[in-house]
Amino acid sequence: MKPRSDQRLSDHVALGVLTRTFGPQLVDAVLADTGRLQQRVRLLPARLMVYFVLALALFADVDYAEVMRQLVEGLSWRSGWKRSWTVPSTAAISVARARLGAAPLVELFDRGCVPVAGEQSAAAFWRGLRLVGMDGTTLDVPDTVENVAEFGRPGSGRGEGVGAFPQLRMVALAECGTHACFAAAIGSYRTGETTLAAELAGKLAPDMLVFADRNFLGHPLLSTFIAGGGQVCWRAKKNKVLPVLERYPDGSYRSEIVASGDKRARAHVITVRVIEYTVTDPGRPEAEERYRLVTTLLDHAAYPAEELAGLYAERWEFESLLDEMKTHQRGPRVVLRSKSPEMARQEVYGYLACHYAIRALIASAADDAGLDPDRVSFTGALRAARRSVRAGIGVAERAITSACHTATAETTGQLLTRRLRAAARVVKRKMSGYPVKRPAHRSWPQPTLTPGQAVQILVPP
Repeated sequence: MKPRSDQRLSDHVALGVLTRTFGPQLVDAVLADTGRLQQRVRLLPARLMVYFVLALALFADVDYAEVMRQLVEGLSWRSGWKRSWTVPSTAAISVARARLGAAPLVELFDRGCVPVAGEQSAAAFWRGLRLVGMDGTTLDVPDTVENVAEFGRPGSGRGEGVGAFPQLRMVALAECGTHACFAAAIGSYRTGETTLAAELAGKLAPDMLVFADRNFLGHPLLSTFIAGGGQVCWRAKKNKVLPVLERYPDGSYRSEIVASGDKRARAHVITVRVIEYTVTDPGRPEAEERYRLVTTLLDHAAYPAEELAGLYAERWEFESLLDEMKTHQRGPRVVLRSKSPEMARQEVYGYLACHYAIRALIASAADDAGLDPDRVSFTGALRAARRSVRAGIGVAERAITSACHTATAETTGQLLTRRLRAAARVVKRKMSGYPVKRPAHRSWPQPTLTPGQAVQILVPP
C-alpha cells in the first residue's frame, strides 16, 4: 500500500549520484539567498527546476518533457505521494525556467564547485602547488534577435562575413589533475578572453600554479593574478620583449614586464623568471624552434626550469575538459537550447555544474582505488550518472550512498590507458558547397498544394 503521509513527488526528485555534490540542503540555501524560493506550492517548485536545469545538461539530446520524465520516473512509490503526477507541458516548464533565472545556477556553481584534488591525488600537485589550467572557449547559442544583440556573432570569410550562430565566450579555471572546473566567467563574443580572465583572480589561492597560453600574457592581467595570490606559468609570444637581467644556473633568467604606458616612469614593473626551451622529439614535427615560459616562481632552486618546462604540457588537460563537456556531454556541434541571454547563462552554468559533479565522482573513485583520474573514463561515468537518475534513487542519504558505490565500481571497472599521441591541425572536409543558412531563410515559402495537386502534365503543342 502507499504510505499515508501526503508528500509531493517533487520533494523527492534528485539528480541521481550527482545529488552527492548538489544536495537538497545546498540547493535550498542557494534558492533562499537568491530570493527564488516559491511563496506558494507549485507543480514545478524552485528546487525541482534547479535539478531540471542540471538534468538538461545530463540529457542534452532529449526534449523538456523527456528530461522531466527522467527525473520523476521510479520515484512514485518511494516518495510517498498519493496523487498521480503528470509531466507538465513544455510551455509550463519554460515559464518555470524563466522564473528561476540564472542567479541560482551561478550561485550553486560558485558554492558547490571547489577544487577536489587532495595531496594524495595523482598528477594534481607539483612541489606543493596545485596545478591549474586556464583557457577560453565559445559556445553557439540559438539565432534569435536577443542573443545576437547580447552576445554578437563571430566573423566569417563566407557569405555576409558573419558566423551562422551568435556565440558567448567563456574563460574558466580547472584542476589539471582532475579536470574539475571551479571558476568561470561568461560574456559576449565581443569581450576578450583577457577581460574575462581578470574576473577569475578572486578564485585563486596561494598554493595554485596556473598554466595558460601566450594570448593571456600581459601586464594588466598578470598584475591582477599576482594580486589574487596565485602563481602563474604562461607562455610568451615570439615578439614579446623580455630582457635578460640575470642568468640562473638552471638556464632560466630574471626579467621584467612593464606596462605599455609605464615605460619611462617604471612605477609598476613586474619581476618574472623566463624559461626558454625547445622540443627535440622527432615524433613532434610541428614543434616550434623555441618556447618561452614566463613564471612568477622566482626561486630557481626550489622550482627547476627543466621540470617547469615539462609540466607546461599539463595545460592541455583543459582541452580534454572542453572535449568532455562540448563533445561527449553536450554532443558535437550542438547549439544550446536557450533563446534568451538569461536562459543561455543559466544553461551554461548548468553544464559546468553537471560536468563538475561527474568529475568529482571520478576523482573520489580514483582516490579510493589509488588511481590517476586520467585512467577513469569520463563517458563511462557519464553513462553511470544518467542511469542513476533513471533509477529514481531519491534524496535519502542511504540511497545516494548506495548509488555512489555502484557508480564507483562501474567507473573503475574498465580503466583507460593514456598513451603519447599527437595529431596534425587539419580538417578532413573544409566546408560545404551549399550556401550558408541565414535569418532570412526562416520565412522560406511553404507549399500550399500536395505533390499530386501540384503536378501538371506538359502536353506538346
